[in-house]
Amino acid sequence: MKTGIHPEYKETTVTCACGNVIHTRSTRQNIHVEICSKCHPFFTGQQKFIDTAGRVERFMRKYKKKGK
Repeated sequence: MKTGIHPEYKETTVTCACGNVIHTRSTRQNIHVEICSKCHPFFTGQQKFIDTAGRVERFMRKYKKKGK
C-alpha cells in the first residue's frame, strides 16, 4: 500500500434514532443513522409503516374499493 494516501481509520460511535449505540471503527466519526438492526422490521419481525406526509392514507383512499 502507498503511504500518505489512505484516510485515518479510527474508533467511532454509530447512534440510531431509536437510541441504540454501536462502537466500531470507520474513517468517519460520530455517525447518526435513522434505522439499525435493533429497530429494522427485517430483523425484529414487526411490520411498521413510516408514514411521511400522509402518503399511506392518501394511497388507501385513492385505491379503496368502491361499493363497500
